Amino acid sequence: MIGFLVAGLVIGALARLIMPGKQNLSILATLGLGLVGSLIGGTIAWMLGTGSIWELNVLGFILAVVASVLLVGTAEAITGGSRRRAIR
Repeated sequence: MIGFLVAGLVIGALARLIMPGKQNLSILATLGLGLVGSLIGGTIAWMLGTGSIWELNVLGFILAVVASVLLVGTAEAITGGSRRRAIR
């Protein structure tokens, strides 16, 4: 379980590094989005027949990072959109 949390944090951090600009997300939001992204990526890799969802494999890791990037972008669009002000 601790390994799963660490993997989620690493995947979430990689997703934030890949996204351009500064994201206004906390470490807990990064962890949560990384965990959800790793579950999504692992499930897609499992459906493609690469092994169990709980196994660490290259395709699952890549798909987890891609899913996390999409989740970080979505979360930033939802939360960051209300914080931005129009420049006049």
